[in-house]
Amino acid sequence: MNDPTTCSLANKTCIPCKGGVPALRGEALEELASKTPDWDVVGEHYLHRVWTWKNFAEALAFVNRVGALAEEQGHHPTIELSWGRVVVDIHTHKIDGLTESDFILAAKIDALQAG
Repeated sequence: MNDPTTCSLANKTCIPCKGGVPALRGEALEELASKTPDWDVVGEHYLHRVWTWKNFAEALAFVNRVGALAEEQGHHPTIELSWGRVVVDIHTHKIDGLTESDFILAAKIDALQAG
């Protein structure tokens, strides 16, 4: 998390989407994706990342930190928890695609994991 562009993205706040805005595509999407390189952009539709942990307790603790962050930001990802594994998918439900807030949340989750 030493990349200053990622840090600046993590310092922003998610903005609730009210709909009526287009999902990110093309260059705008690629630019933000470059700031969260550990996340996969799937079909220009959602962000996806998998973490592995030593055991269930560590994975659960991470999920709880992600959940608290999601509540704080008012932006809620899909989280899958299994023994030693956490999967997070992020997209903006109102537009069924990606916005800057999705990348902000991804960067903030990366900061949680680093810290």
